[in-house]
Amino acid sequence: MNDSPGIIDQLTARVEALERRVSALEHQPSAPASQPAVAQPVALDTPAAALESASAFSVLGRALLGIAGAYLLRAVAQSKVIPGPIAATIGIPYAIAWLVFAVRTRAGAWLSATVYSSTSALILAPMLWELTFRFQILPASTAAAVIAVYICTATALAWRAKLVPVFWVTNIASILIALSLFFAVRSTTPFIAELLLMLALAAFAESRNRVQGLRALNSLAASAAIWAAVYVYISPPSTRTDYPPLVPAALIAPAIILFGLYLSSTIYNTVARRSRITVFEIFQTFIAFLLVAVVLDAFAPRAALILFGVFCFLLAAAGYAAVFVFFDSTPQPRNYRVFSTWSIALVLAGCLLSLPGSLQTPSFSFAAFAATALGARFSRTVLVFHGAAYLAASAAASGLAIYTLHALAGALPAAPTWPVYLALIAAILCYAVMPRSADPSWQQQMLGLAVAALAVCTTAALLVHALTGLLALHIQPGPHHLAFFRTLSVCTATLALAYAGPRFHRAELTHIANAALVLLAVKLVAEDLGHGRLAYIAASLFLFALTLIAVPRVARLARNSRTARRPVASRT
Repeated sequence: MNDSPGIIDQLTARVEALERRVSALEHQPSAPASQPAVAQPVALDTPAAALESASAFSVLGRALLGIAGAYLLRAVAQSKVIPGPIAATIGIPYAIAWLVFAVRTRAGAWLSATVYSSTSALILAPMLWELTFRFQILPASTAAAVIAVYICTATALAWRAKLVPVFWVTNIASILIALSLFFAVRSTTPFIAELLLMLALAAFAESRNRVQGLRALNSLAASAAIWAAVYVYISPPSTRTDYPPLVPAALIAPAIILFGLYLSSTIYNTVARRSRITVFEIFQTFIAFLLVAVVLDAFAPRAALILFGVFCFLLAAAGYAAVFVFFDSTPQPRNYRVFSTWSIALVLAGCLLSLPGSLQTPSFSFAAFAATALGARFSRTVLVFHGAAYLAASAAASGLAIYTLHALAGALPAAPTWPVYLALIAAILCYAVMPRSADPSWQQQMLGLAVAALAVCTTAALLVHALTGLLALHIQPGPHHLAFFRTLSVCTATLALAYAGPRFHRAELTHIANAALVLLAVKLVAEDLGHGRLAYIAASLFLFALTLIAVPRVARLARNSRTARRPVASRT
């Protein structure tokens, strides 16, 4: 009622202005005239603006009253008028009561929701810190349970109205107090469990479009707490005397739960909701997987790692199914690329974790051939690239790459074992079944070039080893013998490639032959000329000269042979 005189004066001024306008219109001539200018409305201080300003002061005043009540309760507890547990029993509902005030505000009143929820957090956080750490009245498990009840209550109260400020304020406050007590009281398990609960609630709230971005905050907090606990308990016992002992399951279970939460939410968002996977989801899922692997390797027996490797195979199968069933025709290719990359990484991890060393090369070789053949059969370029990756893993696991490098440049290695031959066969088969196109992309050309080069170089290395072995039956081979045999092997391979490239329309074989000629010239200077045996130097130069002369002729012969074998059209 205090604003009534001002409002009446404003209305009176408005009526007088209208009367003057009507009088001016009555005294205008009857002839049509230009449209009169519209009078500017008089600026009014509306009652709504005044009430909104007054409401802001009222909200802040009530919040200060709430904080004052918290200080009063703290003073009563310190004066020993009431015991500490009773003060805690009163203070916790008092903090939750301010959450009720926050959600009972009218729709759109974000200021009231933010201020009242912040008041609730400012009441609860210092109280839990003092009761748990300073006065040691509450045990760590009880403090974690209080935070869990608080965040569950806040989520339930803010759910229907979608009060985003309440979600954010309560979650930030709960994370800060949980991490602070985590490091202060040296008790890890209760607060890790509470942070995982918060992550589950945030993921569920995001899936129901109640709030966005909250899952990322909670996942960072939970991951940081679990990594910190692993770091503490993986260190020597003498460095963590103030931490209580833990069974391995107390460290393994949180890592598995974290990975399960993030994997399930990512699959739900990308497969069920057809959302585009975010960069943070990619990063966090990888970190969670790495955390599980580290924890199992540090605290679990070997059998657990084997089971985890089998689980990786199952996840890889599910990933490939998602790639070709759900993401094959999606307009957003990121899900397709991410899940296909995860699938091949899971297969590699499963082989390394669950299979013994003797079975890794056969597994990688079979996976390389199967992926390449299926990619060629169903025109899936991604499978062909995966086949090349599996082939690279087979070459690394069998020692083929190191053997080839030493046989062609360096000290001659020992006789190759059967995994080397198996990896070589896999490389030849993969190259044989690789798809061919009239206009391949540069990625496809580089892929075929890499697979062919692996097979050719390994074959040349085996030829060097065979020639050296035959000579060893009669005399002890020297460095000059090895240099000559390498020149002979590379020259032979170059001539074979110069013929096979044009003959079978394999451009990558011709490229390898040209590169081999350059490497031969470098080899003659770097290796053959350095040994000082003139006869063998002359023989190497003679072989190189013949190869240079024969390569273009062999290539021309191959092209003529391919032209002659083309079917001639029948005359009608």
